[in-house]
Amino acid sequence: MEENPVTAPAQPDDRLLDDLLDVALDAARQAGALLRDGRPADLGVAGTKSSPVDVVTEMDLASEKLVLELITGRRPADGYLGEEGAERPGTSGVRWVVDPLDGTVNYLYGLPSWAVSVAAEVDGRAVVGVVYAPARDELFHAVLGRGARLNGRPLATRPAPPWGQALIATGFNYVQPVRVRQAEVLLALMPEVRDIRRGGAAAVDLCDVAAGRLDGYYERGLAPWDRAAGCLIAAEAGALTGGRPGHGPEGELTVAAAPGVYEPLQERLAALRAWAD
Repeated sequence: MEENPVTAPAQPDDRLLDDLLDVALDAARQAGALLRDGRPADLGVAGTKSSPVDVVTEMDLASEKLVLELITGRRPADGYLGEEGAERPGTSGVRWVVDPLDGTVNYLYGLPSWAVSVAAEVDGRAVVGVVYAPARDELFHAVLGRGARLNGRPLATRPAPPWGQALIATGFNYVQPVRVRQAEVLLALMPEVRDIRRGGAAAVDLCDVAAGRLDGYYERGLAPWDRAAGCLIAAEAGALTGGRPGHGPEGELTVAAAPGVYEPLQERLAALRAWAD
């Protein structure tokens, strides 16, 4: 007896996708403007952490409040998951996954690689992703099946170079024992590739893969809000995305790279057990 084939999830209705994209763009733009315009010019990094870190925390929370209120006002039946602790179930089948300030240390130090990341999932699958990096004047977005764009321009990953010429980005956990293990993986990879970059904002790194500025990216320990929008943008630009062999992007490991770079990168990470202590 022949087995029933696995049926791919149905593509959401175009009107729903258009509405979700409009909401995501509005939320990301408004939150990005709040963070950009509300950052004190003299924020700096003081000798004691309390003052500058408190300011960044306040801005992070203000950004999430803005996004949550905008989404609630426009789509009250949707669910929501945000980095700063906001979480609610929904009844519509749509869930928003939001990082209101990705790259907080960059934001604190005045570096430009920070962003607002807004993704919409339908029945657990990301269908819309927006990443807005105001200090870089860059608005990335993607819709499932429609491709990815940067400031309205279509994006495509860079053609794969030989493995030894690949430019790879990564990031590091804040937990000291995990950082030590990540450094061991990095030490093994670095002699094999052109170079390693550490941008400090996962959503921006994933978008830079989409834009052809990086050949690949991997990181251990990403939360759903770190990767939801960026992984969709990378995939819609032609990147392959995944995690451990046989798994999709997840907390243990997220990998995104142009075809031809993804395969050796994931293979080396698997050999190094990059997700394990």
